Amino acid sequence: MRLTDASVAIRPRSPWEALDLGVLLARQHAGLLMASWALVSLPIFALLCLLLWDYPGWAVFAFWWLKPAYERLPLHILARALFGDTPSLKQALKALPGLLRPQLLASLTWRRFALTRSFDLPVMQLEGLSGQARSQRLVVLGQRDAGAATWLTVVGMHLEMALWLGLVSLFYLLLPAQIELDWSWQSLANAAAGEWLWLEHLSNLLYVLVLIVWEPVYVACGFTLYLNRRTALEAWDIELVFRRLRQRLGGVAYGLLLGCCLLLLQAPTPVMAAEVGNHPLPVTDPIGPEAARLLKQPLSSQAAQDSIEQLLDRPPFEHRETVTRWRFGEDEAAHAGEEPISGLQEWLQKLFKLAELWTGNASLALLFEALLWAALLGLVAVLVWRYRQWLDAFVGRIGLAQRIATPPSRQLFGLEVAPESLPADVAGTVEQLWAEQPRAALGLFYRALLSRLLHDYRLPLHGAHTESEVLRLIQDLDQSELSSFSQTLTLHWENLAYGHRLPPEDLCQTLCHDWRRLLEQGVRT
Repeated sequence: MRLTDASVAIRPRSPWEALDLGVLLARQHAGLLMASWALVSLPIFALLCLLLWDYPGWAVFAFWWLKPAYERLPLHILARALFGDTPSLKQALKALPGLLRPQLLASLTWRRFALTRSFDLPVMQLEGLSGQARSQRLVVLGQRDAGAATWLTVVGMHLEMALWLGLVSLFYLLLPAQIELDWSWQSLANAAAGEWLWLEHLSNLLYVLVLIVWEPVYVACGFTLYLNRRTALEAWDIELVFRRLRQRLGGVAYGLLLGCCLLLLQAPTPVMAAEVGNHPLPVTDPIGPEAARLLKQPLSSQAAQDSIEQLLDRPPFEHRETVTRWRFGEDEAAHAGEEPISGLQEWLQKLFKLAELWTGNASLALLFEALLWAALLGLVAVLVWRYRQWLDAFVGRIGLAQRIATPPSRQLFGLEVAPESLPADVAGTVEQLWAEQPRAALGLFYRALLSRLLHDYRLPLHGAHTESEVLRLIQDLDQSELSSFSQTLTLHWENLAYGHRLPPEDLCQTLCHDWRRLLEQGVRT
């Protein structure tokens, strides 16, 4: 394999670009690939149909199972054509028996359902690896392009079925109308009808024809994915550049070598070392050891150290930093004759060390600072929520802008509860309506109760509340008599409104009395 003979540009590509290259490569050699595939697969399909004529489903299944054996011939053709050695049809068919021998049983058994089959095939066929070496090689190659190979197989399966269904539909559309009318679709669906087996074998043949077109493309795409992965791993593009550079400079190198030889032949004869020793250098040599440039320089170590310190004290080398920290005078307590407080001193030393660690680690200090601020803000939020009612009252007292209060609802449960919609004497009106219209009387009482609760007691009632929820809100007022009156009125109102059960006669006097006592004059302080 010579990279300089490749018929495509050797360079790293993305997986999808490598798949596109495989389609172009298959289209370039489409005639040879499809002819070789047809000459191999069609006789096998015909033989299977003859042997399993009564079982067309098993025949096409056996043909489909042997697909890994057919795929070795297109890979052989593509591998040779890529480097300019395209085989003829006769040469390709002659090489087929040798291609089938290696690891055929493994390809048709436990490797048959591998989704990366087209990507793995070159490792076995072109590199000749098997066993542990093959597994390790696949692990290395599959680290990047295995996902694209999997998608190639999944999409290829759906494409095969789509093309096969398209051919079957085309065959049905091309049938003459009279033949279509004469067919009995019930007999076609009956598998026991032997006279229609030829139709099943015909549909299987359409699938085989689809594979003649698609399978070379599938093998070519897996092969280009394999080449793309090897190009990235082994730097084929860089190697190819160096090879071309060597070929370009090969002729120039011989000319340069010849020129160097001619220059060496024309150079003067060098003087021997002994002769040079008889002619010493003059004393006035400007680069000799006695030159004035060395005699005028101070070479003492002290002068050199002073010069270095002066340079370090000037920018850009000057960088002074003053560090201040607490420390104990170890000898002062001893000179004063006092015993040091060991426990307190040790505790303070630990505290100072912790402070130094805190100031030295800026990231840790920033983290704790953020946590402390978050805790402070959370505490403020909790306090504001806890005392929100007091804050509302305080804001209203100092005259700040407040949220505009929503006016009470005018209707609840479909009942008009506005104060102007009620009569001035609710209890008297109920007494007049009770005998002839008990439903209207109880309804008026219930509307009046809701109106008082909404406008006088400021209960937050809305249309989503039920009667039971209204009673619970009344209980929160801590007024036992009002709660008892509301429960009695609500109970009889529900019995009449939902159960159509009339209230007792003496209930009217009880409700009217309690209403005048509790709610006639509004809220009593």
